[in-house]
Amino acid sequence: MEEPLIEMVNIVKTFPGIVANDHTNFTLHRGEIHALLGENGAGKTTLMNILYGIYKMDSGVIKVKGKIVNINSPKDAIRFGIGMVHQNFKLIPAHTVVENVILGSEKNRVILDLKKAAREVQALSVSYGLPINPKTEVWKLSMGERQRVEILKLLYRRVEVMILDEPTSVLTPQEKKELFSSLKEMAEAGNGIIFITHKLDEVFEISNKVTVLRKGKTVASKLTKETSKSELANLMIGRPVLFELEKKDVSKGRAVLEVVELSTAEGSGEMTLKNISFEVREGEIVGVAGIAGNGQKELVEALTGLRHVDYGKVIVLGKDLTNHSPKTFFEHGVAYIPEERFGVGAVPGLSVAENLILKAYRYSPFSNKVFIKHKEVEAFSKSLVEQFEIATTSINSPVKFLSGGNIQKVVLARELSSIKGKGAKVIIAMYPTRGLDVGATEYVRRLFLKMREAGSGVLLISEELDELLSVCDRIFVMHEGRIVGEAEAGKADVERIGLMMAGIKVS
Repeated sequence: MEEPLIEMVNIVKTFPGIVANDHTNFTLHRGEIHALLGENGAGKTTLMNILYGIYKMDSGVIKVKGKIVNINSPKDAIRFGIGMVHQNFKLIPAHTVVENVILGSEKNRVILDLKKAAREVQALSVSYGLPINPKTEVWKLSMGERQRVEILKLLYRRVEVMILDEPTSVLTPQEKKELFSSLKEMAEAGNGIIFITHKLDEVFEISNKVTVLRKGKTVASKLTKETSKSELANLMIGRPVLFELEKKDVSKGRAVLEVVELSTAEGSGEMTLKNISFEVREGEIVGVAGIAGNGQKELVEALTGLRHVDYGKVIVLGKDLTNHSPKTFFEHGVAYIPEERFGVGAVPGLSVAENLILKAYRYSPFSNKVFIKHKEVEAFSKSLVEQFEIATTSINSPVKFLSGGNIQKVVLARELSSIKGKGAKVIIAMYPTRGLDVGATEYVRRLFLKMREAGSGVLLISEELDELLSVCDRIFVMHEGRIVGEAEAGKADVERIGLMMAGIKVS
């Protein structure tokens, strides 16, 4: 058998109190698209950061084409033919495509010939199906086009090993299809591609081989065609996962959230939301599809009292709450699961118990308006920890020590628990499963379906079309601050939704 491009043997990496990689093994061959799977904290990103020279391992061996190497920096990694495309792109928006591609390249240290570089970039883009104009400024590009620039940077440096960290999180379905086609061409040309993902469907769509990490250890490495979604999920989290969630027929009640001709503007006067109108009823989950940055954040902030509304109305349970405070929205039964878990969703330095009463501490039974009643807080917190299956050593442990999935459970528990005997009637959730492993994702989706059955109305903002299709009743699409289309989830055309997400008009 041909010698592997990359061998990582018994890699150990520890941080204070954490073993991120525990004698982890990973092998990549030429022409292979190798998926790297694992739940949050499994050690997959740490392992790839070691391969790319961002972290230094405590012990272990890395071989490139059979030779033991020391990789102490990304510069070393690129010298050995290893490149990485991060989730957050490392581009300079004001520079052109070609300027970004050649920046820092050894090929242009003596004489800078932009015209020649532009021709080389153009040739690479054509060769690998990554269409881009080398002379365009990066700020003018879509997220999918920016990702192409990142890949072209690596191809320009003639890397043979390409690491992609969650590469589809910012792409429309069409852009994802184009990316996968390009990756297959790169593999056929003899490159090795490492594909970090938490989406099991993508593993089967793109990879030849898959390696699963759990708690820093390699628990399996096998050909993709010889495994299944259920087996991989079991290997990742140690238990079976339900992929087909039961969505019961629920009768729709009154409108719990009405948005009427809503518009907001930035300080510059530029409109960020443009005449948005829709409603969410009892027993209904309404999904919002769209690429991040098309007004979803502004919409959520306007619906929770965090952003000033310039025109239009926000009506909750028949009461006009336009431009009221977040406290007022909360008191009227609006639950908010924010995009950012730390800082907005939870306070890292506060305990689990303190985060669970963060919004309710001023109300009975937790307060007599002067002092906090600690026994009531303790009983309430322990009850929620059990009900929401929050894995913590103590309700007094700081939230910052929990995994991403358990931090999200703390936020969900706080927002969905009853206040003054009332449960949340309107749930506004923004990217609630982003970055979560398959087990935590299943938990969150089932919870929303349970709230739907209980008569709550849910507004779910997500970049995952599969998620929206599996739990929502209706989906509308946002682009550049407008609603550009709507569909019933059961009859939705994924291709049509993808075109609308990209701003293409469809009949």
